[in-house]
Amino acid sequence: MYSIAIDGPAGAGKSTIAKTIAKKLEFIYVDTGAMYRAMALYFIRHEIDPKDEEAINKACPDIHVSINYEDGVQQVLLNGENVNGLIRTEEVGNMASKTSAYKMVRATLLDLQRDLAKTANILMDGRDIGTNVLPNADLKIYLTASSKVRAERRYKELVEKGVEADFDKIEEDIIIRDRQDMEREIAPLKQAEDAVLVDSSDMTIEEVVDAIVAEFEKVK
Repeated sequence: MYSIAIDGPAGAGKSTIAKTIAKKLEFIYVDTGAMYRAMALYFIRHEIDPKDEEAINKACPDIHVSINYEDGVQQVLLNGENVNGLIRTEEVGNMASKTSAYKMVRATLLDLQRDLAKTANILMDGRDIGTNVLPNADLKIYLTASSKVRAERRYKELVEKGVEADFDKIEEDIIIRDRQDMEREIAPLKQAEDAVLVDSSDMTIEEVVDAIVAEFEKVK
C-alpha cells in the first residue's frame, strides 16, 4: 500500500488538488482538516473559549469524530452527526486553527488518521501529515502559494457562493492563521526535510496535479 502526504498553509489548494489526485490514482482521500473543523464545531456549539486549554481538554473525551465514505466522498461525523455542510465557515476555520494547537486535540485524532493509512492506498492532506502523522509516507508534498493568491482564491470562492466577502480581511486572516499554524508548540506547520516543494501561485490545478503525479511515479 502507498501513502501520499500533502501539507501546506490554509488556502493553498490542498483539498482540491488532493481530491483530484486521489481520484486519478484511485486512492482514498483523507481530509484531516475536516476532522479538526468537526472538533472546532463542537467547541463553538458548547461556547468553549479557544484560549481555555483546560476546558478544551475536558471536552475532548466527549468528542467522537469518525469518517465514512459515500460514493468515494469523505463524510465527517461528529458524535454520529454528519457535519460536512457545517464545517466550512470562516468561524469554524478560525476556531480549528486555534484549538488544533493543543496536544489533547491532536492526540484525539492522531490514531484515527494513522489507522486509516493502514487500510488502503491513501492520500492525506493537512498541516503536519509528513512531519508527524505519516512520517514514513512514500511521497511528501509541501504545497504553498503566496498569501495574496490564496486570498484571491478564497474571495472568489465566497463570491461564487453568494457570500459577502472582504478581500483585505480574508488576506489578513490567512496571514494570522499562517502564523498560528507555524508557531504552535505541538506539531507546527513546516515543510518536512524530504518533502517536495510545490508553489502553486502561478500554476493551474492541472499543472499542480501533473507535477505531483509525476513525483509519485518516481517513488512507485
